[in-house]
Amino acid sequence: MIRKLFHAQARKMQRAFNYDTSYMHEIIDISPGAAWGLSRLPAFYKYRGTPAGQIPWTGALLASTLDGDCGPCAQLVVDMALAGGADADALQACAEGRPLEAGAMGLGYRFAEAAISGDPVADDLRGEIISEFGEKCALSCAFAAASGRIYPVIKRGTGHGKACQRLDFAGKEVILPA
Repeated sequence: MIRKLFHAQARKMQRAFNYDTSYMHEIIDISPGAAWGLSRLPAFYKYRGTPAGQIPWTGALLASTLDGDCGPCAQLVVDMALAGGADADALQACAEGRPLEAGAMGLGYRFAEAAISGDPVADDLRGEIISEFGEKCALSCAFAAASGRIYPVIKRGTGHGKACQRLDFAGKEVILPA
């Protein structure tokens, strides 16, 4: 019964975002317990603090997902962000390595890159986020920086990972640098 429910949820996501959920179906078939754990991950990474924090959070999640190097996962983050009203040009600027041109989204993106790499500038960027958006936003960006890499790593670990090559930003296809 639980497998049936999980499979239905995976198919719904596949239809909504034109996203290959074959790795989810494989996990469901192998272990409903593992599928349950996977289904709970969004509760962690989707913590966004206040509504104003959505934009930097989106940048942080994109940076983390791109760091995970999974084209389909990065496209899913872009598609979900666009569906939520994110600015396609800001998303594209971040993905192309121009986060300084992406305003608040770029701030979240730069913060996540610094936090992931252990760059001490992360503290300064966190301070900027707190100053402009509050502590809840800084916390949400930290969660996004840590979690965007989870799915690409799981997909690679189960034999379903793909390298980032190109992303579509509301009709503008961009080839990302290797």
